[in-house]
Amino acid sequence: MEHSHKFFSNIACKYFPCHEMPDSEEFNCLFCFCPLYFLGESCGGDFKYSEWGAKACVDCGLPHCPDYYNIIVSKLKEAKI
Repeated sequence: MEHSHKFFSNIACKYFPCHEMPDSEEFNCLFCFCPLYFLGESCGGDFKYSEWGAKACVDCGLPHCPDYYNIIVSKLKEAKI
């Protein structure tokens, strides 16, 4: 598989898939926890704030899309992580 370092799918995980996605075969588990969470509103994902002010990412599937890998890495470089 070309660019296999950008994709990992753990279908044996008891939480798989942790987000609803149109195609579970394309579900990327590489970023199980979003590395952009710390960016707050600048993360680029589809998040909301809970009633107590916590960032809630349950509706965001961006880290689980194979095509989003390069965007995540780019944002981490910009943040100098």
